[in-house]
Amino acid sequence: MDAAALQAATRNVLHAPDWSAVRTVCLDMDGTVLDLHFDNLFWLEVLPRRWGAARGLDYDAAMAQLKPRFEAKRGTLDWYCVDHWSDELGLDIPALKHELRDEIRYLEGAADFLDLLRGLGKRVLLTTNAHPLSLQVKDSQTQLSRHFDELVTSHEFGVPKEHPEFWVELARRHDVPLARTLFVDDSAAVLQAAQRARVGWIYQVLQPDSTRPPHSPVPGIAGVRRLADLRDSVLDQLSAGAGPESPPP
Repeated sequence: MDAAALQAATRNVLHAPDWSAVRTVCLDMDGTVLDLHFDNLFWLEVLPRRWGAARGLDYDAAMAQLKPRFEAKRGTLDWYCVDHWSDELGLDIPALKHELRDEIRYLEGAADFLDLLRGLGKRVLLTTNAHPLSLQVKDSQTQLSRHFDELVTSHEFGVPKEHPEFWVELARRHDVPLARTLFVDDSAAVLQAAQRARVGWIYQVLQPDSTRPPHSPVPGIAGVRRLADLRDSVLDQLSAGAGPESPPP
């Protein structure tokens, strides 16, 4: 996506939510708060080379075997499950992620946005499909948990965010008022599931991997290049005297 297309895709963020009406903010982890570069590097480079080397395969041969196995689990909880892939591939996935931990970092502006939300008294939940062991590695490296009121992984519910039951359980178990919730993610399938669940405000991060070009927005969903764009919308409302204070529950 070129610069002009990105500008056009993100124009909807100018129609920012009335932050005074937002009660809860739910944010994805990988590609929204944290740079997806780590996950792309791990799953598309490091893991195939390590798995292939143990079997005498070069990178291309390893990927040819791994890709259909990955694709067969897309959209399921196993896609995100390190226990599944550790058993399936004969590798210690959490240990490999720990080796690569120095590549885990926040996307630009994400930590500032989180601090701003907490300063405004918003309730902020991490809502991720990541396995608890992956979450543990990333929290240890970035201290994610200090920015959030709760860390919620879909493994708690037994279904991924792509599934309608996730949103039912999120509302029920964590007292999330979906109609007064702002949700940000980078996954088209997840964003569309949030739409169907009637989440109040939905935004798509268009450049989840800082080392790759932005991708095209999901039709009907406002795009932001990164969370910093939403941070700026809060600051704009504050400077205009709109006052994005939290309303009564």
